[in-house]
Amino acid sequence: MKPAFNGGRNIAMKVPPHQYEATVAFYRDVLGLEPIEHHQPAVGFKFGMNQLWIDRAPGMSQAELWLEVVTDDIGAAEEHLRQAGIARCDEIEDLGEGFAGFWISSPASIIHLIDLKSGAW
Repeated sequence: MKPAFNGGRNIAMKVPPHQYEATVAFYRDVLGLEPIEHHQPAVGFKFGMNQLWIDRAPGMSQAELWLEVVTDDIGAAEEHLRQAGIARCDEIEDLGEGFAGFWISSPASIIHLIDLKSGAW
């Protein structure tokens, strides 16, 4: 049985260190987006109905956007995506022990966090 998938509200922008401060200042000072302060030291802004997180990403040469996809059944989601031949890429960022989720790459090389709807920020 195919699990239900929905777009999560979290968008992560992974930014190289040399662009990080200017990127944060753009969303904070130029656009004036409302900061999200309840997950510090993470830096985030309210982005319409979504949350935009700006992450310093050493070793990257350009920024990337990572998307969240939520599900009510992480086990069924994992099996469904495996059977569909979707590449897991858990090595890109440690989610911490006990986190109910995993990383995948879409065919267009966009990174997606698959996690439980109930556990999303």
